[in-house]
Amino acid sequence: MDIAHDAKPSVSVGRLAPSPTGRLHLGHARSFLIAWWHARSRGGRIFLRLEDLDIERVKPGMIEAAIEDLRWLGLDWDDEPYVQSSGFGEINAAATALVDRGLAYPCICTRKEIQAAMSAPHGESTETIYPGTCRGKFKTLAAAERASGRPAALRFAVPNQLVRIEDGIQGVREFDVATSIGDFPILRRFGMPAYQLAVVVDDARQGVTEIVRGSDLLESCARQWLLQEALGFAHPHWWHVPLVTDAAGRRLAKRSDDVSLARLRAAGTDPQRIVAWVARSLGIDVPTRVRAEELVPQFDMTRLPRCEVRVTKSDLADLGLAQTSGKPQ
Repeated sequence: MDIAHDAKPSVSVGRLAPSPTGRLHLGHARSFLIAWWHARSRGGRIFLRLEDLDIERVKPGMIEAAIEDLRWLGLDWDDEPYVQSSGFGEINAAATALVDRGLAYPCICTRKEIQAAMSAPHGESTETIYPGTCRGKFKTLAAAERASGRPAALRFAVPNQLVRIEDGIQGVREFDVATSIGDFPILRRFGMPAYQLAVVVDDARQGVTEIVRGSDLLESCARQWLLQEALGFAHPHWWHVPLVTDAAGRRLAKRSDDVSLARLRAAGTDPQRIVAWVARSLGIDVPTRVRAEELVPQFDMTRLPRCEVRVTKSDLADLGLAQTSGKPQ
């Protein structure tokens, strides 16, 4: 692998990393604006990466839609947008390197078998804990597939250690991946890279030094930290932003009846109103309309509220959705 990880960049490097599995919504707008402000307020660089590896859920046209939504909000980025699936070579090379060093192994277990094993215990994350069924059984993917007649995946052999993450918003957190998750996939069947490894390799390749994203991804930090350590990559700084919820306290999600940016745009909403709503949710005093770039000089991550943000009926009215019916696009 030819990924530089020792040199310390002279400026901070962040990233916007939407997944094209559905329309972006107000929660995404808030997280991406915070990430963008955090980088730009300190003269840093920021990249746009479209994370399209979840091929079962990626929807046609959503890459272009995500780019359009972010530009509509007034965000920009350095270099051309990067589509994650174009970098399979480096990700697969990292997976092979881990297998060669005995840090990962082939796995032929099906999801049903994993759920049935040990009565399907769950960690705090509600994910099924992998019981280590295939650890030490096969030396190579080819050997596993010959012996089983099944396509094999690769799992990272999680060491027995506590991972200590110092998050800029959530504080110091400790995770025991071995007991809460177990050995996790780094390469899915048929050679498709898994999320955790792909993110780590791409962050290293792009020289990312800081990651600002939703607090629902906090648990992923520990797995990514372990992979960074195993591959010799530097650990970035993390900030996990509290989520945006609806009036009932349910988090916004692409698959449910949420406020998508596409719906807001179709309703004629001024994007500067969304920027102002986000700014006010951060405690920044702004008028009802403001451009994202206007707030770069005064943004301060240390003043970010630590609580979730609810989208109220008043907020929707301000954004021009009070009389809009139907589900978000």
